[in-house]
This record gives sequence, C-alpha cells and structure tokens, in this order.
Amino acid sequence: MVKLSKIDLEELLEKLSEHRGRHTELITVYIPAGYDVNAVQRQIEGEKSTAKNIKSTATRKNVTDALDKIVRYLKTLKVTPENGLAVFSGNVSQIEGQGDLQLWDIEPPLPMKHRMYRCDKEFVLEPLHEQLEVKEIFGLLVMDRKEATVGVLEGKRIEVIQKMTSGVPGKVKAGGQSAQRYHRITEGLTKDFYKRIAEEMKQAFFENPKLKGILIGGPIPTKDEFLDGEYLTNQLQEKVLGRIDLGDTDESGLKELVKRSQDILASQEIIKEKKILEKFFTTLGEKSELVVYDEEGIRKAFQYGAVELLILSKETDKVLAKELKTLAEQISSNVEVVSIETEEGQQFLSMTKKGIGVILRFQI
Repeated sequence: MVKLSKIDLEELLEKLSEHRGRHTELITVYIPAGYDVNAVQRQIEGEKSTAKNIKSTATRKNVTDALDKIVRYLKTLKVTPENGLAVFSGNVSQIEGQGDLQLWDIEPPLPMKHRMYRCDKEFVLEPLHEQLEVKEIFGLLVMDRKEATVGVLEGKRIEVIQKMTSGVPGKVKAGGQSAQRYHRITEGLTKDFYKRIAEEMKQAFFENPKLKGILIGGPIPTKDEFLDGEYLTNQLQEKVLGRIDLGDTDESGLKELVKRSQDILASQEIIKEKKILEKFFTTLGEKSELVVYDEEGIRKAFQYGAVELLILSKETDKVLAKELKTLAEQISSNVEVVSIETEEGQQFLSMTKKGIGVILRFQI
C-alpha cells in the first residue's frame, strides 16, 4: 500500500463517488492513525453475523462477500499505517446478477481521525474530501471566567483540544471588607486562569506552521479582558481574527463560534487569493520573463522543471487542471486554485483565457 498524494487521492475519490450499490451493500471502513487494526478486524468479523439477517439473498451475499474481503485484507496488516487507513469494498457491477467485487485501501496524506463502519448504497467519502480541503487551520477558544474550551478548525472538522475550569467561586452576598477580600481573591484566580488559557493556546498553536488565524468567543467583558490583558504571546495575539459574543463555553460553543465567523473565514480566503494573484501580476510587470500563461509555454516550463507556482482558476477545464496538477507534483511545484469572486480572479481568467498561469523558478 502506498501513501496517496492529494492529487492521487482526488482522482481516486472521483472514481469511488461514481459507484452506487443496488441496495445498502457498499462498505466503508475508516481506521484512525494509531488505532489497533486487529480490533477493527474483530469488529468486521462480528458484522458478518448481523449480515445474516438481511432478507434479500443477493444483498446478503454481496455484503457478506465484501466483509470477507475486508477481513482477509486486514489480516495481512500487522499494524495500522502511519496516517491511518480507509477501506472500501463492494460489488460495483452495473449489471444485475453479475458480480464485480472490488476493494480499495487508502493511506491518506494526512492523519485519519475518523473511526467508522458503514454499509450503504454509496461509499462514505466526506472524511477524505475534508483532507483535500485542509491547507491551513484556525485556532478556536470559547471562554468565560469559570471555564474555557480550546479547539481547532481543520477544513470543516472541529476538534476539542482542551477543556479547562478556573475554580473561581460563584457570587456571594457579603459586604464591607469581606466583599473586598472576595473581590481580590476572585480577581487573582481569574488572572491565573487567563494565564493557563494562554499557556494552553501557546502549546497548541505557537509552533504550528499551518495556523492561519485564531477566533475567540465569550461574554463581552471576559474575552476582552483576556485579549486586552495581553496574556497571549505577541505572535498569537497578531493571529486573532475576530472576537465573537457568545454564551456557551463548551464544544457546542466552538461550533457556534465557527458558525458566527463564516464571514471572517470567507474574507481570509479572499485575502489569500488576492495575495496570490497580486504576486502573479507584480511578477508579470517587473519580471515578465518569469511568468507564462499559455498552455504550450506552461507544458514546456514543466519539462524543464522550471515551475515554482502553478495557478489555476476554479473555471479551468477539469481535465486540463488535473493534468497540470500532476505535472506540478512531479517537480514539487506549489499549486493554488483561485476563484472568480474577486476582480483579480476575473482578470486572471480573462487574461489567461484558460485560467492557467505559472511563475517560474528560472528563465527558460
């Protein structure tokens, strides 16, 4: 089994998405990175007894055969691959009554975090599609004075990293010196809590090169106290993209934070596209010999290994885009896809005709 590149994975997912079972007979298995492959094998063995209850003889046979094929395959593995594993199996024949039992095994390009067994009319591909989307991540924090949850947004997936509580006591009815002493104690505990949150954020995100930005949610005074008090390191403070007013400080709060930050996240993608195309047009103006945007010239540049960056419009012909992505991978070129939602994106598509352009490593 070979660890798939993102380009190879994209091609395979396109093929897998075309398969449809006549009934719920196509099997999907996801094994997370580091998970015991033998435990999954035993689970699949157990599913065979459940499959005996299927009324349709043909469907029962197809499901049982697919389960057997997966079990035999898993027995050949001593350990789960480094990035986890996705296995798909089923009768994909389009002719009723005929068999075409196939199995696909995939070690994804990024660590698999899903664990799943599913028998359906189609293969479950969303977890792998998410990997194609993940180029960068966003740090998440929801907090008040009593508790906080640190999480991360990767593509569309939200993961909890740490849940924390402050130990700050609730309000008490006390006056005079007791009230002042209580206030000093709670303020001290709150500051300590903020420091612990900042340390957790530092451990989670400080050295992560994929960190695009940080979103923070919570009641109006709390999150502002935290941010304005400069508890975060300067590098992380500069990454804060938005402060969102929220009440929840648990996992549901993280989901609400992402939901309310869609405009911020969308604008980040547009900013990124603008910077990519700004680089393209600036290079074209200042060093035109390092920019090529006709198909013949681009193919020649790939032959020489000269392409530093390949830019594709989302409007580019899919067959051409796929072919150029493959050429880019072969010489370790960077690939960026831009939309036509910006003026720069529209200008790029209009000027290049086919929505393709490259910046060269050296003149050819």
